[in-house]
Amino acid sequence: MKLENLKINQKTEFTRRCIGEAVIELLQKKEFGSLKISEIAKRAGVSRTSFYNYYVDVYGVLTDYLKMIIAEYLVEGEKTGNNGYFQYNHIVFSFEFFDRYAKYFLTLTRHRLHSIVFEGINDFVLKYIKSERHASLYELYAYSGALLNSFLMWEEGGKKEPVDVIAKNLEHIMSYN
Repeated sequence: MKLENLKINQKTEFTRRCIGEAVIELLQKKEFGSLKISEIAKRAGVSRTSFYNYYVDVYGVLTDYLKMIIAEYLVEGEKTGNNGYFQYNHIVFSFEFFDRYAKYFLTLTRHRLHSIVFEGINDFVLKYIKSERHASLYELYAYSGALLNSFLMWEEGGKKEPVDVIAKNLEHIMSYN
C-alpha cells in the first residue's frame, strides 16, 4: 500500500470514529430520534457534507462504528495468540476488550438499539468463528448471545464479578462437546 493511501485511510477512519463518538456523546443527553445531523457534524468537527460522504443516517454511523470496533478486536485478538474463541483466555480477552467500548454498548442498550449490536455480532461469528469451529449455526448464535448478554449484564451490574469467573462459566457452557 502506498504511503499516501495509508494517510487517506487513516484520515477516513479518524473522521468516521469522530462521527461515531459524537453520536455516542450526544446520545448521553438526547433521545435517538431527536438527533440532528448538523449537531452530530458540529460535535464531530466535520461538515454536514463530510457526514453524508460516509453515512446516510445515524443507524449507519452506529453500525460502522461497531465494524471498526470489531476490526480492532480481530487485530488485537490475533496478537494475543489465543487459540480459540470458545476458550477461557479468549473470553477474558473479549470482556476486557469490549469493556473499553462499554459506553457504546450501554448507550445502544439504553436507547433500545440492540439490533445494531446483535446483527454486528451475528455477522462476526458467521464470518470468523464458523470456519474455526465447524459449529452449527445455532451453536454460534448461542455463543454470541451468551457472550454479549453476559457482557452487558456484567457492565450494567457494575462489574462486580471477576472476569475470570464469568469466563470459566461461559467456557464450561460452550465446551459440552
